Amino acid sequence: MSPFLLTRTLPEDATDAALRSDVLHGLTRTPKELPPKWFYDTRGSELFEEITRLPEYYPTRAEREILAARAPEIAAASGARTLVELGSGSSEKTRYLLDALPELHSYVPVDVSESALVGAAEALLAERPTLHVHALIADFTRGLALPGTPGPRLVAFLGGTIGNLLPAERGVFLRSVRSLLSPGDSLLLGTDLVKDEDVLVRAYDDAAGVTAEFNKNVLAVIARELDADVDPADFDHVARWDRGNEWIEMRLRARHAVTVKIPELDLVVPFEAGEEMRTEVSAKFRQEGVRKELADADMELTRWWTDEAGRFALSLAGPR
Repeated sequence: MSPFLLTRTLPEDATDAALRSDVLHGLTRTPKELPPKWFYDTRGSELFEEITRLPEYYPTRAEREILAARAPEIAAASGARTLVELGSGSSEKTRYLLDALPELHSYVPVDVSESALVGAAEALLAERPTLHVHALIADFTRGLALPGTPGPRLVAFLGGTIGNLLPAERGVFLRSVRSLLSPGDSLLLGTDLVKDEDVLVRAYDDAAGVTAEFNKNVLAVIARELDADVDPADFDHVARWDRGNEWIEMRLRARHAVTVKIPELDLVVPFEAGEEMRTEVSAKFRQEGVRKELADADMELTRWWTDEAGRFALSLAGPR
């Protein structure tokens, strides 16, 4: 069987330190906010998988439709011998690309979760015993060094996750990706597209209340990891469309006056009745906007694919 390598570029205590920092800074600023990465503990990941199967939540199905139909074109355009996937998770959708890349030598999944990387690698190697897998435990938003694998390389960032970054953060991220690309390498980017407001809001506020539970899970994470005195039942889930910025915002709204106590941070945080805390931004894109953001990062958009309904896009870009 081909070798499986696991490299850690995050310190063992990096996650704990980052959580403490994000909670301290997020809950003491005005307005209050927490980054969406803290949704994804074991329970949060289970809830998100459930969300992807909901009738209202189209992005996962739309992106999978494109990959199923266009993976051979993506493979031919990239000619990749190494596939790098940022935020790889279970690597489920990646299989379309792995199957379509006849000359693929190496797969480099990148994620903060060691358990997700190991589980996905074991499943992939059971199916593809000749594949070389070099997994990286890393935070790709804070710079990344890739292992020495054969080129050309295809760096995939799927799921529309780039929409969780604010515009300035996207610029920094895309420039960091550009720094990884050599001539002949390419970036495969998944972006959710601007569409009818009702469709967008329903995707983030489903009738079954799964997204509401997912949103509130960030409070459960804080309670467990930081021994915070906070009850998710004191907050309501809110999803709204910001027309000016063309993004969905998820928020938690205090049902009544609430005081959150976090002794580990020596922090007492009052919420007024009706006060909202932002927990996620999910930007939606247009082709011309994606092209411009890539160009600003010294990359050129070369291919653009959408699902049949035009809800989601995959784009291929290379260094200028």
